[in-house]
Amino acid sequence: MDSFHLSLSEADKTSLKDLALLSITSRLTGHGPGTPPEPDSELTRRELGAFVTLKREGRLRGCIGNIIGQGPLYETVWNMARAAAFDDPRFPPLTRPELDGLELEISILGPHRALPGPGACGGGPPRAHHAPGRAAGAAAAAGAAGMGWTAGSFGANLPQGRPARQRLARPGYADILV
Repeated sequence: MDSFHLSLSEADKTSLKDLALLSITSRLTGHGPGTPPEPDSELTRRELGAFVTLKREGRLRGCIGNIIGQGPLYETVWNMARAAAFDDPRFPPLTRPELDGLELEISILGPHRALPGPGACGGGPPRAHHAPGRAAGAAAAAGAAGMGWTAGSFGANLPQGRPARQRLARPGYADILV
């Protein structure tokens, strides 16, 4: 796979953040569209994965995403913004008072390729450790690097308390994607 480069214009960045906020506020208030408005930008119609991260006062308030694109980027951002606000199992659903001061961050992921083995990424961090149809775990490159994880150590760093997580750590059980 050729290297992937994505360059968003300031208008695209603003549009995607506005779209994420509209998604959250329309669900929270019951006013506004139930589906995302059609974008002007061709770039936001591309099938790309994305994560939407919500913070309040610099602290995580929700983060949900799709590692692999499953539709146009604008629809993914719309859906992931709602999921981060209302469906992240680590937090209660977002409330109206929390809208004030809510910070949004959108991470867009390009196409992925499977590595032939744990050492194939040259020691750099993986984007995801993925088991299609069974279970999945993810680490954004920055998060994995911050923890000192490489593709070879990602599976070993999974929590070991549950049988499913133990199976994910076995060689050959899952694909490591970059």
